[in-house]
Amino acid sequence: MSVNRCLYLFSRLRRHVDARTARLARSSCHASTGSASLHGEHPMCAVVSSRNSSSSSKPPDTSLFVPLTLKTDLSAEGSVGAELTQHLDKNELLKIVNRFYKKKEIQKLAADNGLDARLFHQAFINFRKYILEVTSLPADLHIILSDICCGAGHIDDIYPYFMRHAKQIFPMLDCMDDLRKISDLRVPVNWYPEARTIQRKVIFHAGPTNSGKTYHAIQRYLAAKSGVYCGPLKLLAHEIFEKTNQAGVPCDLVTGEERTFMDPDGRASAHVACTIEMCSVTTPYEVAVIDEIQMIRDPSRGWAWTRALLGLCAEEIHVCGEPAAIDFIRELMYTTGEEVEVHTYQRLTPFSILNKAVESLDHLRAGDCIVCFSKNDIYSISRQIEARGMECAVIYGSLPPGTKLSQAKKFNDPDDPCKILVATDAIGMGLNLSIKRIIFNSLVKPNVNEKGEKQMETISTSQALQIAGRAGRFASKFKEGEVTTMLRDDLPILKDILSRTVEPIETAGLHPTAEQIEMFAYHLPEATLSNLIDIFVSLSQVGGLYFVCNIDDFKFLADMIQHIPLNLRSRYVFCTAPINKKQPFVCTSFLKFARQFSRDEPLTFDWVCRHVNWPLAPPKNIKDLVHLEAVHDVLDLYLWLSYRFMDMFPDTASVREIQQELDTAIQVGVRNITRLIRATNPAITGPLQMQKKGVQTDATNSHSSGITKNPSTTRRWGQAMDNSLTNRLVQDGLLTSKMLEQLQSEWAHGQRKESASHSALGFKSHSKTDKDNKRKKTK
Repeated sequence: MSVNRCLYLFSRLRRHVDARTARLARSSCHASTGSASLHGEHPMCAVVSSRNSSSSSKPPDTSLFVPLTLKTDLSAEGSVGAELTQHLDKNELLKIVNRFYKKKEIQKLAADNGLDARLFHQAFINFRKYILEVTSLPADLHIILSDICCGAGHIDDIYPYFMRHAKQIFPMLDCMDDLRKISDLRVPVNWYPEARTIQRKVIFHAGPTNSGKTYHAIQRYLAAKSGVYCGPLKLLAHEIFEKTNQAGVPCDLVTGEERTFMDPDGRASAHVACTIEMCSVTTPYEVAVIDEIQMIRDPSRGWAWTRALLGLCAEEIHVCGEPAAIDFIRELMYTTGEEVEVHTYQRLTPFSILNKAVESLDHLRAGDCIVCFSKNDIYSISRQIEARGMECAVIYGSLPPGTKLSQAKKFNDPDDPCKILVATDAIGMGLNLSIKRIIFNSLVKPNVNEKGEKQMETISTSQALQIAGRAGRFASKFKEGEVTTMLRDDLPILKDILSRTVEPIETAGLHPTAEQIEMFAYHLPEATLSNLIDIFVSLSQVGGLYFVCNIDDFKFLADMIQHIPLNLRSRYVFCTAPINKKQPFVCTSFLKFARQFSRDEPLTFDWVCRHVNWPLAPPKNIKDLVHLEAVHDVLDLYLWLSYRFMDMFPDTASVREIQQELDTAIQVGVRNITRLIRATNPAITGPLQMQKKGVQTDATNSHSSGITKNPSTTRRWGQAMDNSLTNRLVQDGLLTSKMLEQLQSEWAHGQRKESASHSALGFKSHSKTDKDNKRKKTK
């Protein structure tokens, strides 16, 4: 059984268990709703209470509570306690406080006041250390301890002083109720009072990919006096911005890194196309369009769709997305008292699942798109395709938008010899592509769950449909689409995935706001931002309709700049910057930006050029290309920060100019990507060359090649895998040519030593055999 098959069956089993659990939970909700109606309760209240019942006040995660360090210098008070009583014997004190700690009644009393076993232990250790090490105790505590030592007091008398100390090192104990109120996220509809003052009409345009659902919503948007389009990608916002202006309707563009106003004086137009995070929830519009509403359950970005849906001040809200979201959006709008009108659409052009896998790159034809889930697979396959005399376009997520559009244009151009596309699932939305056949190179992709854990999973039905739906799009030259896999074993799995209905959406994402974190910081002034976020999420109550989005990236940035002196609001804004934390150069740049900002020194164009070493040379290998992509991300970060701190990032126009030049250089690099792969290390033999030399790889074990050949010997297969690993290490910049030479030298040296030892052993063995033979002859 293949690895894909095992992962697929496991994911199906887990989804089955989750679905069963969800059905049981829903059935209990319906039962509680019925009982509520019997008692005359409003059904809406019953639904909300049933969904929220699972999120009653939960105990905090006390492992997140970091004890503060107290000042132990009480020399100003002097040793008043000692003057009034006597000096304390440290050995006797140790026995007393240890007896105090072991009393069950004290532990129970502390638990009733918010100190669970973990906090009680931490507080006691800190309290004991304080008593034994401080030079002069407060007079009242000194007198109490002296009385206990003399037999005039009871050991329980220490408790009030212990609790006083515990609340000093854990200040959250004194304000736990306030913190719970601040982190109560069960009714986010109340966060948007402007939207609640108007009765909005919500229209859901439901349908699969290429069904015209967004088109109909945009037609209403164009006809309105004012409107806002909210999309998941910059590419989509750009597309609507251009189409709206081409239709004669003045429209502005607002993304995290860009502001384009059609009015020469910079006045805002009545229409705006924006990325969803940038939409205004205070500006009134006649029509708002929220695209790809199913992303409301996205573990990282779902909060932006929730905010737009609940907060936009528009007379009409047009929501576009998968039918799987209809019931949930109805339920969510029920909490606002707004009805949902549903318009359903069917796919405009059909696509069919083929009964045969491609199995070999020799079987590719014009209009094919091979979908990979790793950049390394893209590098490998694109090189093999061009080695067969065919040109291919390449699209993956980390490419700049301009480069993606350039590659899409190259692929779509009927006069261009490029007829094959190799891409990641980045083609799932935001690009108009003329694809005849979608070929899944693999069905397993890395994924991040709601806990922020990375795992390999079989793609979901929703993901598969989104990608497969790119085949045979309406108005392209291919009126019917086809879908298949590269590997024969994957085809029945893909058919089963596409045959299932999309799992219904059941929750929407939320994220703590800057205002909520500021209120937390008021109560916990000594806590770090990362610790504040952790405590907030630990205490938060979200109800059955919502979940708190993954905050790992936010915490990663917060920890990175914790040592830099910034006010809380600026620190929060920096930590919401959309950067790729896997890129070391981007992270280093982020750190330098924050440090320069903290010194109140503007980040000028010259400063940025020195930092990125501008001008940059054209890429000579894959490592250079990856670095150019990282520099493009750094310039994006500058532009993003420039719209939040205009005085400190003043040279937006100049930075945008060099970013466009950089985009052009990256486009040239991607057009010559196979040459860059070869230049990375010419000595490395790719799978195609290994086949020419007689080294054949097993199709089930070589996902990157996708070519089925006869099984080879174990030794040759091992050599192929070794070359593949070396290739990946070099491409990722983790292995240089010098390091490779050193490894080869060490390997050769090890082989010589091993041969020498084998020879020695062989000599000894032969000597022993000769001796035995001589003894036999003597006998």
